[in-house]
Amino acid sequence: MLEDIQFIYMNVRILRFWALLYDKNMKRYFCITLSIVHVLTQLLYMFSTNEGITGIIRNSYMLVLWINTILRACLLLFDQESYIQLIDNVRAYYHELERVKDNYIERLLVQLNRQGQLMARGNLFLGLLTCIGLCLYPISFNERVMPFGSKIPGVNEYATPTYQIWFVLQVLIIPMGCCMYIPYTSLCVAFIMFGIVMCKSLQHRLRCLSRRPLSRQQLSQEIIECIIYHQRIIDYVQTINKLTTYIFLVEFLAFGALLCALLFMLILMDTTAQVAIVSAYINMILAQILALYWYANELREQNLAIAGAAFEADWFTFDLSLRKDIQFMMLRAQRPASILLGNIRPITLELFQNLLNTSYTFFTVLKRIYG
Repeated sequence: MLEDIQFIYMNVRILRFWALLYDKNMKRYFCITLSIVHVLTQLLYMFSTNEGITGIIRNSYMLVLWINTILRACLLLFDQESYIQLIDNVRAYYHELERVKDNYIERLLVQLNRQGQLMARGNLFLGLLTCIGLCLYPISFNERVMPFGSKIPGVNEYATPTYQIWFVLQVLIIPMGCCMYIPYTSLCVAFIMFGIVMCKSLQHRLRCLSRRPLSRQQLSQEIIECIIYHQRIIDYVQTINKLTTYIFLVEFLAFGALLCALLFMLILMDTTAQVAIVSAYINMILAQILALYWYANELREQNLAIAGAAFEADWFTFDLSLRKDIQFMMLRAQRPASILLGNIRPITLELFQNLLNTSYTFFTVLKRIYG
């Protein structure tokens, strides 16, 4: 059971409720089918609309989020065994660290659970604000506007009572999409957070080599176990990459374009309410990206710090064979295991800054052209 592993429990529970993990029932087909139908109506609307630039930008934002939601759900279904195996590995590694009975590692685990719960709840809260914004946005107009632009062939969506029925259906589908989309991101970030804890526990173990009275045989065994654990961390990060690297690439490209478009949309808004709602959309994007990039950057830094921790172990006082083992470990740690974007570039805060700079540059170009 995962109840005692609080940093992933909430996310797994929500995904399990929609039968995207563990359980196999009709709810998974219901939510995915409903999402696909909804996206198709949005696509028909986008190809046929005469709405202004603000409406096109806003509906493009919604369309990208829903397509991303479907992609995440399909990834979970197609690679479900891999995700479940990764969760099982996390559970086994977590309990292994619990059994160490070290005060430092216990503090790390307590902090991990607290941060994981806070992040999951915070992301759901931001998702709730976005849901409220989607529902309130049409109210800020004098004419009839849907939460999502949609087109049903042969039906006038803005006629009574079709408008009221379709409006209610769209309002009801919003929380479902939120609960499919947000827990996936929170779960991936939680995996990364646990990788950081693994790195810190290995650093602590390496620094303790010179502080504990060990015989040569015990020291040799301890170093071998540290090397094996380092390889486990590398394999763990590679597993996360295998499951997430391309969806992160899609998000990077899509969210960069959307951030630029939403910033441009801000200068076109007429009312304070509309500005507040669009600002909530922007905050939703930034919160999702920043959490991922912050912890992915921290994981890379902590992997790199393993080399420094090994150096602090007074390795130069060991026997020749042990010195070589430590040196090889330090050399490997200087090529830190990292979360990759499309298996090309590590996800770092520098990359996040480049994304913001690029988005703002295109925004200023659009603003100048519009002006």
